[in-house]
Amino acid sequence: MPKKQSSDKTSTLAAKVLAGKKATPKEAKKLAGSVLSQDEKKGKRGR
Repeated sequence: MPKKQSSDKTSTLAAKVLAGKKATPKEAKKLAGSVLSQDEKKGKRGR
C-alpha cells in the first residue's frame, strides 16, 4: 500500500494529460509538484 496518495483532482488531471489533452502551465506545475512530493528517494537516480 502506498504511503502517499494523489488527490482526486490530481488524478483527474493526470488522466486528462494521458488522454492527450494539453494541460495549462498552472496544471502542469500542480501535476509535477504532486509527483515530486511523492518521490520517496529524493534526488537523482542512475540510469
